[in-house]
Amino acid sequence: MEIKEEIIANGLPQHVAIIMDGNGRWAQQRGFERIYGHREGVETVKRVVEGAGEIGLKYLTLYTFSIENWNRPEAEVNALMGLMADAIVHETSELMRQGVRIKVIGHTTDLPEEVWKKMKGLIDQTAENTGVTLILALSYGARWEILEAAKRLASDYKEGKMTDLLQTTEDVFAGYLTTSGIPDPDLLIRTSGECRLSNFLLWQSAYTEFYFIDKFWPDFEKDDLYLAIRNFQQRERRFGMTGEQIKDK
Repeated sequence: MEIKEEIIANGLPQHVAIIMDGNGRWAQQRGFERIYGHREGVETVKRVVEGAGEIGLKYLTLYTFSIENWNRPEAEVNALMGLMADAIVHETSELMRQGVRIKVIGHTTDLPEEVWKKMKGLIDQTAENTGVTLILALSYGARWEILEAAKRLASDYKEGKMTDLLQTTEDVFAGYLTTSGIPDPDLLIRTSGECRLSNFLLWQSAYTEFYFIDKFWPDFEKDDLYLAIRNFQQRERRFGMTGEQIKDK
């Protein structure tokens, strides 16, 4: 049985998130400028999105551009924004063919107007698609997200939309996050050998399973996604309970 068939038979995670790391280093090791690695990284995104659709994954979140990434050299940031705009135009028809639905989380007002206009058009065009929901984290940072959620919660209380702030539950607070309505990731993958979250989905990853792989993102293949999911399926998720309790349930 192929890996793909094996993981489908064993039950899929509902939501997989990926920190796509190592584009620049991949290019530099080959004597190219960093932007060449980002171009190759776009090809990997295409492979992985297609692979997610082939197995019936419901949600796939990609850490595309962090708030901290704005601190990179201006030339690299501008090249990334241009690459993103081009990818939207070139891949729209293929995303529609695959039935991919696009969502974006992050401080999108930071994005260049042209990029956001194209991205918003893609979001609207794919809104009724029923395949994998692809969530792009753009100008995203988890601390920013949590802080903004707290501000919005306080504002609603001040305006009388909430009567008892002390009765706020985790579910209520989660409704103020940019991921409202999206299930927490079951599995988070990070490429390039780095083993940290880098300010990504901190609230949502409280009980997420982590999977770190040494490959740089441009070398990541569909089978790497499937192997990560198979590894996830072999784990016991206890959510604070004992193994015996989980078996009883």
